[in-house]
Amino acid sequence: MTTWRILTKYLGLHAYKIVLTQELEPMDHEKRRDFVEWVEGKEAADADFLKKVIFSDEAHFHLNGYVNRQNCRFWGSENPRETEEVSAHPARCTVWCGLWAGGIIGPYFFENDDGRAVSINGERYREMLQYFFWSEIEGMDLSDIWFQQDGARPHTTPETLAVIEERFPNRIISQKAEVEWPPRSCDLTPLDYFLWGYVKDKVYANKPSTIAELKIEIRRVIATVNVPLLESVIENLGKRLKVCEKSRGGHLHDILFHT
Repeated sequence: MTTWRILTKYLGLHAYKIVLTQELEPMDHEKRRDFVEWVEGKEAADADFLKKVIFSDEAHFHLNGYVNRQNCRFWGSENPRETEEVSAHPARCTVWCGLWAGGIIGPYFFENDDGRAVSINGERYREMLQYFFWSEIEGMDLSDIWFQQDGARPHTTPETLAVIEERFPNRIISQKAEVEWPPRSCDLTPLDYFLWGYVKDKVYANKPSTIAELKIEIRRVIATVNVPLLESVIENLGKRLKVCEKSRGGHLHDILFHT
């Protein structure tokens, strides 16, 4: 506390965390602005529109751990220049989730019959939709619910979009869909700016040593994410869209560089 007081009160310094984002290409700004304008139009007709969108994404959870960049700091008079060897292909889980104001759908693990993680291709993604996602949303009134996904190739093949169209006719937010999801916009995806970091921070705190333990921890932590928290996450998305509009479709500097 003494060190912290010296750094902040006497030296006037602040602690900044590392934030990762994707570099935007010239045409991305216009596409991000178009998406924000489209959402604003939907919200003008329905103030709860963003609460009716199921956002989806995949993430890798490696068994060798995760560095929480927000809490990780090195203090010293010189750079320690220490290194730690890790495997180039560590054991991992590949996880899919859907997130909306009403809850978390998932997790779903992309794996083979032996429980080993497999890469995601169009066929496996469609199998997940048809044999997992559809059963999870069975009984839901989907008449005004939208489905969002990013532009990964397995998501956007004609065969995959046709499968999604069966449950979400004319209500798909995706590249190559009627409503285009802007590329390189992980800063506008609740799973990227909230869920994956939130889950990884808690999952690795218990130091799982096997893939089975890692999967148990992932399921446990995701089950703790409640509706009030998700509603605040969606509310934050609304604020992010406004910042995106203010920045003319650029990076969210008011959020990325917030102390």
